[in-house]
Amino acid sequence: QVQLVESGGGLVQPGGSLTLSCAASGTFFNIYTMGWYRQAPGKQRELVARITSGGSTIYADSAKGRFTISRDNAKKMVYLQMNSLKPEDTAVYYCNARQLPNSYWGQGTQVTVSS
Repeated sequence: QVQLVESGGGLVQPGGSLTLSCAASGTFFNIYTMGWYRQAPGKQRELVARITSGGSTIYADSAKGRFTISRDNAKKMVYLQMNSLKPEDTAVYYCNARQLPNSYWGQGTQVTVSS
């Protein structure tokens, strides 16, 4: 069992930056693939970025070159550094921990990009 708590969301102007954090509790954090997903109003939840236990990363096309996912296994933390934010990045961002067949979600943190 893994519990996830996101933080770091907020209101930011276009072109600004935010860093989201996800704190995990539970055992064997280092074996989980960790991901950030987002869901905008009226849209389906979508993958933003994912990092495996070995540190391999994948990004959605919309995030490439602007977002960076990282993890600190000793602290049981996952981060999403977001730069050059756009209004279309506005969404609730969710942290996910996956070790199939299990998948765990946090409650989400709101990111609003607006002037």
